[in-house]
Amino acid sequence: MRASGTFEVKSFTPTDVQPAIPTGVPVGIAHMDKHFEGAVSGRAATLFTSAFDQSAGKGTYLAMESFDGSLNGAAGTFAFAHSATTSGTDRSAEFFVVVPGSGTGELAGITGSGGISIDADGTHRIWFDYELD
Repeated sequence: MRASGTFEVKSFTPTDVQPAIPTGVPVGIAHMDKHFEGAVSGRAATLFTSAFDQSAGKGTYLAMESFDGSLNGAAGTFAFAHSATTSGTDRSAEFFVVVPGSGTGELAGITGSGGISIDADGTHRIWFDYELD
């Protein structure tokens, strides 16, 4: 099955955690709160890690999300992870997976993958291609 929706980042709070080894781009961790609408409806608490050069717009992120809501009307919670790299104008090396065994409620047994895209107007889109036991 596929469920698609849009989302907004409601908060982005950087942490004070810094890696012990500096690199050519800053590495950081933040907490995010996201709200979803559409066939993907609900909210997510996100741990967001990135190595990103703000001035050049280049870097990579890795996010672990705890979702509470519904997919196509089936309610519950689950975790998913995703990452991508940008050289400033693109997205590459994308990864997206539902964490096996993380589903609860009507989403118990969920498995699958998905993706994220950002429209030219800044609209954030998400989709899940998933199966339920």
